[in-house]
Formats: sequence, structure tokens, C-alpha cells
Amino acid sequence: MPYQRIVIKLGTSVLTAGTPYLSRPRLIDLVRQCARLHEAGRELILVSSGAMAAGKEQMGFPDLPPDVPAKQMLSAVGQPRLMGVYGQFFGIYDIPVAQMLLTREDLQGRRRYLNARQTLNALLRHRVIPIVNENDTVTAEEIRVGDNDNLSAMVATLAEADLLIMLTDQPGLFTTDPRTDPKARLIPRVETIDEELYAMAGGSSTGLGTGGMVTKIQAAETATRGGAEVVIASGDEPDALLRLARGDALGTRFLSRSDRLEHRKRWILAGYTTSGRIIVDAGAADALRRMGRSLLPIGIAAVEGEFQRGDTVGVFTASGREMARGLVRYASADVRRIARHHSDDIETILGYTYGPTVIHRNDLVLL
Repeated sequence: MPYQRIVIKLGTSVLTAGTPYLSRPRLIDLVRQCARLHEAGRELILVSSGAMAAGKEQMGFPDLPPDVPAKQMLSAVGQPRLMGVYGQFFGIYDIPVAQMLLTREDLQGRRRYLNARQTLNALLRHRVIPIVNENDTVTAEEIRVGDNDNLSAMVATLAEADLLIMLTDQPGLFTTDPRTDPKARLIPRVETIDEELYAMAGGSSTGLGTGGMVTKIQAAETATRGGAEVVIASGDEPDALLRLARGDALGTRFLSRSDRLEHRKRWILAGYTTSGRIIVDAGAADALRRMGRSLLPIGIAAVEGEFQRGDTVGVFTASGREMARGLVRYASADVRRIARHHSDDIETILGYTYGPTVIHRNDLVLL
């Protein structure tokens, strides 16, 4: 399959080749492969980890507390160093690069989402390779497990990419943990992401990065819903990017949904926040899934975390399975007050109303 627009997520363990340092030989090889794809007319976006690793290297591996300010400091030191290396190596091939620092907040507001999409499209149109990273230096809550995995899925959705490649320190997804089970088998192809698949996932083994296999499956679920194919593969494989871009059987490939989501629903997926969730009862879950209904307050069993009106939140079943994402019309505090009540009671309870639905079906993406 000819993939035209490709998002490439490079984890810290790939960029360091398992060492404490940024591996220049590894980076040069990855840039060489990107240059060949670029010269062939492909549009590339890199989502790159490694800022904190570069910061540690620059500062001589100081003994720092494992708190957020220290991580932000290391990211602030390391991000320009990382971009400098990318600029130098891509410069060998006369390929310009651009830095884009994003947070989830940049993708949650409709206007900021559209601005980010326009910037990406402008860079690609002028044959510039965007290099995206989390804006760790100013965003405390974003420095946590797996963020760049999920960020790469958001970028793939934002950019309407055909393929998301996530290079890691593992060959792909296995039936069991290959580090402890010699009978573990690589899963080459995934058509449906379900609870059984999540149960197969293990954690990060190197301690160098912030992601594990579970977060990569979460990212794959988001990106495939947005219309992209996703591949998880080892960064140690020779010419991995070139082989994956031409569709070779390598790693674990997650097939995309056959239908492409319209821009509004892509934005809903890309703007997903984990700060809050809505748990629905069996009747509401059935109405959403089978009958295409909106989410009414009567079917809400519980509200977890905090969110504001207009945020994108996850809708979960009582068993803990996420079944949908959507834009809420009421803040979390208000949803708690109207939960289990009929829509006609909303104005009496709150003193105002934004309508009878908590999430309208036009603002809902079923998973």
C-alpha cells in the first residue's frame, strides 16, 4: 500500500540505542531512511522523545530528584540540543526541519486544533519535516507514562496520516511477555483492539523512556479510529522505516478502520483528555452503541475526575471499558448533580440548562 503521509514516533530507547546517551550512529541511520522517503515524495512527521535524555547528557548526568521541576529543567536543556542534532543530520541531505511543541490543550480547543493542523499542512506543503514533542518545560501534568505514544496518535489524527510507525525497543506485541515466557509469539496483525489484546501488553523494560506497550495499544486504538494504519516495531531492525513504509511484514500491524472520520470527529479523538471520565449504566451503553442515541443524564452511573464544559471525555461502561469519547455540554460538578435524573429536571437542579443531553450524538465517537 502506498503510504503518502507518515507519522514516525521515536522513543527514547530507540534514540539512545539502549545507552544513557543519544546514539549518533542510530540517529544518522534513522535520518538517512527519512531522507530516502522524503526524496521519494513521502510526507513525514517525527514525534520524537529524547529531550530529557539529551538534557541529562548535556548536564553530565546530575543526581537530581525524580520530581516534575527537575524533569522540566532537563527537558528545557535537552530540547534545543536534540533539535540541533536533528537539524545537523537532516542538513546533510538539505532537508529543513521545524520544531513543534504541543500539549493536549493545543488539541482540545477547536481553534487551536485548526491552527496546529494548518501549521502542519503548511510545513509539509513546503517540504519541511516537522519534529513534534510534548511541551514538557511548561506542562507539568503532561510528563507521565506514555505521553508521546498518545501524542503521536493525536498527531496522526490531526494530520490525517495514512500510517503511524512507533519504533520501540521491542519487536512488536507478543501473546505473553517475551522477557519471561520463551513460548511468547509475536502477533503480526491486529484487526480488532479489545480487552484481551490489552491483557497481552507488558511494561517498559529499559527505564529510559516513559512509555510501555499498553500506552502504544492505546495510541494504536486512537490512530486507527482516525483512519491510519499503525505499526509497532523494533528500532533495531535494519531499514525498519523503509520496509514499513512499503508495507513489509515487520512488527505488529494494526489495521485502520475502513471509514474515514470527518474532521469534527477527528478533533474529538485528538482532543481527548484523561482528566475525567463518565461511567454509564448498561441501558445507556446499549442506547449509545446500538441505537445511536445521545448520552442523557438518566443513564450516568458515576463521574470520575474533573472536566469543563466543552472538554472531550471518555465514556466508560461499568466494567471499566472505554466505549466512546465525546464533547460534554456540562462541567463535571454539574454532571454529578444531574446524574440519574431525567433531562426535564436539569434546569430545576442547576438553575439553567444547556439542553437535555450531556453528550449529543453528533459530538460522540464510538469506540
